[in-house]
Amino acid sequence: MTATLIWILVALVAIGLYLSWTAGRLDRLHARIDAARAALDAQLLRRASVAQELATSGVLDPAASIVLYEAAHAARQAEEEQREVAESELSQALRAVFAEPQQVEAVREAPGGEEAARELAEAVRRVPMARRFHNDAVGAARRLREHRKVRWFRLAGHAPFPLAVEMDDEPPAALVERVS
Repeated sequence: MTATLIWILVALVAIGLYLSWTAGRLDRLHARIDAARAALDAQLLRRASVAQELATSGVLDPAASIVLYEAAHAARQAEEEQREVAESELSQALRAVFAEPQQVEAVREAPGGEEAARELAEAVRRVPMARRFHNDAVGAARRLREHRKVRWFRLAGHAPFPLAVEMDDEPPAALVERVS
């Protein structure tokens, strides 16, 4: 009788420790998502800022400057619900403005253009990487949250279900190839 109670107690403690470890792992994944989202937001803001700065510098032709400035401004001012759409539109505007290698060369030849082109190329290269890190963290948290033990014991608490960021973040090929 005593040995049975001891084994039951040991089993309950082991289950409790396992559930506690799983809850801690889920908490760490949620913290990783928050950190990755902050990094993604910083990269998106940097890209929009650099694009807006380039658009107002006078290096681009007036039509390209207007297109780029409006898209960058919309991306910086977008509400959270519209952010992915605005950032996708900025990506499309960047590809439209820098579709031709000649445009990149014209920017590079202008005073201060070499630095501006390099900074923009770095910004547009970092956005897809930051989005990938964020979406990888979201995927790991989703996979763990789908386990029965997490649902049955409500190990996720009241944390919202993590959502991936889906947007067009393809960099302009002429800009990335030429400046690299």
